[in-house]
Amino acid sequence: MKNRLLTLLSAVLSAGAVSAAAPQQLIDIRTDDVSIVLAAQPGGEVYFRHFGGRIDDPAPLAGYKSSRRADHGTDDLAYPAMGGRNFREPALRVTHADGDMNTELRYVSHSSRQLADPNVTETVVKMTDCCQALDVELVFTAYSRENVITTHTVIRNREQGPVTLHSFYSSAVTLKAEKYLLTHLYGAWAREAQVDHTLLTHGSKSIESMREVRTTHTENPSFMLTLGSDAFSENCGEVIAGALAWSGNFRLNFEVDEYDALTVLAGANPNASEYRLRPGESFTTPEMIYTHSMRGAGGASRNLHDWGRNYGVYHAERVVPTLLNSWEGAYFDFDAKVLKQMIDDAASMGLEMFVLDDGWFGNKYPRNAANAGLGDWQVNRKKLPAGIDDIASYAHRKGLKFGIWIEPEMVNPKSELAEKHPDWIVRPPKREAPETRKQWLLDLSNPAVQDFVFEVFDNTMKLSDKIDYIKWDANRNANNVGSAYLPADGQSRFWIDYAQGFYRVMERIRAKYPDVLIQACASGGGRVEYGALKYFDEFWTSDNTEALSRARIQYGTSLFYPAVAMGSHVSAVPNHQTGNVTPIKFRFDMACAGRLGMELQPKQMTDAEKAFARRAIASYKEYRDIVMQGDLYRIGSPYDESGCYGVLYVSKDKRQAVLFAYSLRYQGRSLIPKFRLDGLDPKAGYAVRELNVDKPRFWFDGKTLSGELLMNAGINPHLSKIYDSAVFILKAQ
Repeated sequence: MKNRLLTLLSAVLSAGAVSAAAPQQLIDIRTDDVSIVLAAQPGGEVYFRHFGGRIDDPAPLAGYKSSRRADHGTDDLAYPAMGGRNFREPALRVTHADGDMNTELRYVSHSSRQLADPNVTETVVKMTDCCQALDVELVFTAYSRENVITTHTVIRNREQGPVTLHSFYSSAVTLKAEKYLLTHLYGAWAREAQVDHTLLTHGSKSIESMREVRTTHTENPSFMLTLGSDAFSENCGEVIAGALAWSGNFRLNFEVDEYDALTVLAGANPNASEYRLRPGESFTTPEMIYTHSMRGAGGASRNLHDWGRNYGVYHAERVVPTLLNSWEGAYFDFDAKVLKQMIDDAASMGLEMFVLDDGWFGNKYPRNAANAGLGDWQVNRKKLPAGIDDIASYAHRKGLKFGIWIEPEMVNPKSELAEKHPDWIVRPPKREAPETRKQWLLDLSNPAVQDFVFEVFDNTMKLSDKIDYIKWDANRNANNVGSAYLPADGQSRFWIDYAQGFYRVMERIRAKYPDVLIQACASGGGRVEYGALKYFDEFWTSDNTEALSRARIQYGTSLFYPAVAMGSHVSAVPNHQTGNVTPIKFRFDMACAGRLGMELQPKQMTDAEKAFARRAIASYKEYRDIVMQGDLYRIGSPYDESGCYGVLYVSKDKRQAVLFAYSLRYQGRSLIPKFRLDGLDPKAGYAVRELNVDKPRFWFDGKTLSGELLMNAGINPHLSKIYDSAVFILKAQ
């Protein structure tokens, strides 16, 4: 039985089924507008034939000839392995139990089935090595309405001994175009999600992370490819976009060969991550998410946003409340009186939740600074003698929900936890564990640590039955790694086992607490990816809350992730990260393009600022459903030399829209921006009204204009100075 697939393959080969005349079987994976087509002969290799616009009749591709010479390597494989005639970077590289380093995958069968959700179809392609008892399944899941196809790989060992996986990417996609413009995100703390455009040349380019915990701070496991052009366009052209759902190290590899074919490999980073599979074991790779658009980057973004809201973000149908977070308003210096005053102010401005950030715990080693207490999750009796329930109950009596901060994956050396469990700390034998922010990383590959992290969450929730929201932080990366739990010959599993341990904890949390709201903070921008979003309601976009910086940060993030998951706060001036001073209207107008919150000490606001905050928060509640669930149309970009940039959200029925318009630099007297509003109903008439102003400022304010005029001619709000901004609501009449 255990050799059944190999026996079947041998029978197929011996029957002479693999010949030049053998018919190709097509494997047709499709959504409403997108197709992936694979081809295989019984017992032969599985080839990648098409990824792009939908093909209703792919039958002619059964006779497709690439004209690639045999001495230039194999045709485009659906999952290239190291072995045979494959000269390109392999998706799978294995050392078999007998030391054989080659793998040649052959087609066995494929099947498709509709899942319980009629919108979703799963296709499984089974392959096996021609000489070893190693099986591979390619699993494609097609989401019809969203035009998204996800893919992952299952690798099974039926050999007599252990096999070592060196590379085990989630997917391989091969494309053919005249040009490939790669768009991806890069950055650093407080400067996340910056956008880079690179025209790919022959050879390889990789986007990768080896940071593990805050894996997306400098790179993000996502990309767009503009095909056939060296110009990035929001509205025009063919674009393929991808995003990896993985909270650990990742690599996206782009290789253009001598035939100008581009192969994209995406998955967990294979660097220092050899993974041994014992006989009978299997390994499942992370999910890779793909979409295709003939309407430029905007179309690709909207597909991913739809998929994210419907399938990728935990309970994305819920709206995370507007909130006041205590961090930049109080830092570690607070008591119950300070917190209750902040709650009073939050309620008076119309906010809906108060979040108590860092500093509420630790007694032997009180958490009065970042150097102590982390890991000791008892309520600090000096700061909060009446406990957390006192604060949470006060918030609820004021009509606010209540949230609280934790950082359960980390520990300070100065803590009772570090004294009691030094074996739980990530560090190699005979080496020191490097400190970051005076803290160490706990070893989530260890089941005992997984239990502890779950208990931190569980016990925090037990502090009050009025806790509605958890802010889950993670303020360092993994480095100098080593695990006291993993065996000496299995240390390279750490990178995979940590991420999987994190997911096991989150599965337990969501099983017990399905309704609590949870934010993935990770120093802001450190866990912005769909692997975490399966369990989290939102992410903290960046610790940099300064509105001018946020224009680029939120723009880049929006290429792949929906606004419903994007936390965006109004903070104090001078800004605590940049020192910049911006008007409160500009700060609100930027933050309202995501999930609105505030991050400051309200008692330091003027009466005029509080009055404007009440007004802006009230108007945000009127249109936030459009932001959270509507279609996004970016108008220009914050990188444009003009300095003008717009963000338009349109409701699914096209009856309402909200436009955010920004001037990011001085325009002078002669430059007047124009915003064409794509995505509207051209036949409808829209009443246009500017929000949060005392009187009309522009000629079109208060008028009803046709959709075709707004789309084709546009509007021209005279935003001439840096930090000028406007928010317009449009309603079909």
